[in-house]
Amino acid sequence: MIGLALAYLRDRPLMTALNILLLALAVATLVMLLSVSTQLGERFERDAQGIDLVVGAKGSPLQLILSSIYQMDTPTGNIPLESVALLRRDPSVRQAIPLAMGDNFRGYRIVGTEPSYLTLQNAKLAKGRMFGKAQEVVIGARVAQELGMDLGQRFVGSHGLVADGAAGEHEHSPFTTVGILAPTGSVMDRLILTPVESVWDAHGIDHDHHGTQAHEGEDTDHHEAGAHQDEHEHEHEAVSLTEHEEMKPEITALLVSYKSAFGAVRIPSMINRQTNMQAAVPAIETARLLSLLGVGIDGAQLFAWLLAATGGLSIFVALLAAASAREGDLALLRVMGASRVQVLGTIVVEGLLIAAIGAIAGLVLGHGILALARANFAQLRDLGFDPLALLPGEWGIVLAVLGIGFVAAIIPAIRVFRLDLADTLSRSS
Repeated sequence: MIGLALAYLRDRPLMTALNILLLALAVATLVMLLSVSTQLGERFERDAQGIDLVVGAKGSPLQLILSSIYQMDTPTGNIPLESVALLRRDPSVRQAIPLAMGDNFRGYRIVGTEPSYLTLQNAKLAKGRMFGKAQEVVIGARVAQELGMDLGQRFVGSHGLVADGAAGEHEHSPFTTVGILAPTGSVMDRLILTPVESVWDAHGIDHDHHGTQAHEGEDTDHHEAGAHQDEHEHEHEAVSLTEHEEMKPEITALLVSYKSAFGAVRIPSMINRQTNMQAAVPAIETARLLSLLGVGIDGAQLFAWLLAATGGLSIFVALLAAASAREGDLALLRVMGASRVQVLGTIVVEGLLIAAIGAIAGLVLGHGILALARANFAQLRDLGFDPLALLPGEWGIVLAVLGIGFVAAIIPAIRVFRLDLADTLSRSS
């Protein structure tokens, strides 16, 4: 049956190619939408794990979430350093991790923070050690791989969050790589992590006795930070006293996790109403973002399924016309000993072969387009998007397309099944 079905397909190559193309385009569209929506949702959920609240400057809550958790947007501004102590004193807060941003190295963001930030993604060191003082950095796996960096390497950051040759560099405050993280599949892979004091030093901000741990009320030794400040005293001589007074130590955002559910009720409203800061809940903002994207994705999926249905209708018309034209041949097969089931199976196999070839071509086409998109769009690379990942839902798409091929073939096949041999042969002679 398969050999005969293939011969029938080769007998009308243009119609066969058109049907395969329609199904391939439909499958490719569905595969791309499924892959993007699924991986995007999983990435958002993975990067936000362990973070119940983000506190930052007033502005767009979604912008605050994207910039602080996913490192995909510009921050809404800076907030006072005292906000660290304010939240850490709250009995409902389990952890408050500061972030200080504003610089990059060859397009990779330099983020001032604390070692506890790495525990959010269960990040572990592959080489070296954790940063212990200002100007020491730990780099993500992707940073090390794409820039060819290794332990002991010194480099200078550039102002701004994106690579820009005109932005200016901080030659007075070079960094030294002391650790490299193992791949995590999260935002950590593309970050350069350093103490918050490093960011202040790079911008000439006097932070003596203003460390984030000191504001928490803990007995922490800051002699290293003070010593580092002395090493760069020549830089500060170029800055006026007025500028020093204006440039106070600040941070960009705080990543907060709660000890109890009561904190989720009280803390966001307290921050939004009683301070000049804003509190954004990652779960709410990411759900809102995905819902907005979902409207477009749902519309595109509907179009793709309509395209698949059109392909099925085209198969139906082609097979019906072919069956009508080949009634004499099929009746002759019956006379030569072929059973009705065999003749019916030939038509069904023909439809299934078209659907199968279209589905396979669609899978290849869809993943090929995704790979091309990842190579040309930095945003997809930043998300850690894997264009070759095969998702379980893709096999559901393939089965659905095979079902369309079967349904499109079954009516012409039933018509052949009911042929009156004598009448058909007399009309064909």
